Amino acid sequence: MLFSVTALRPALAALVLGAGLLAGCGAQINRHGHVFIDVDVNTIQPGMTKEQVASVLGSPDTTSTIAGDAYYYISTTQKTVAFLKPREIDRQIVAVYFDGTANVQNVAHYGLKEGIVVNYLKDETPARGKDLTLIEQIFGNITNRRRLKGQKPPAATGAPPI
Repeated sequence: MLFSVTALRPALAALVLGAGLLAGCGAQINRHGHVFIDVDVNTIQPGMTKEQVASVLGSPDTTSTIAGDAYYYISTTQKTVAFLKPREIDRQIVAVYFDGTANVQNVAHYGLKEGIVVNYLKDETPARGKDLTLIEQIFGNITNRRRLKGQKPPAATGAPPI
């Protein structure tokens, strides 16, 4: 049985198109924050100054002055598949704690297991007060207008209107 090339073109085109669509559904890995190099992190030892830590690890992502001083170096890895929301798959935090003389007291390593995922953004902001339906809003505005129509303007005081 012989197949002609023109008869196979639609099947070949469908195969190439399908492969292209499947390739677009692959996972994308995004890394944010500090890039950790184990050699650099392991060189941080108790007794080092803040300047020495900053020269080895760079400037911290954030700092803390509550209950002592600390530098925090943060790195996150997210995985995105097609059109879905990104999902955090790894988090590393190196916390360098300083004593009262600004020398390294302790170095701690935290990961995704030690923390919780905080939802920073929400789709809606809760409003204070009563939630009204559309009908309540319409009739509420009508009754407010009727009340305002019966009011007299304020007496002239000579001051410009606001």
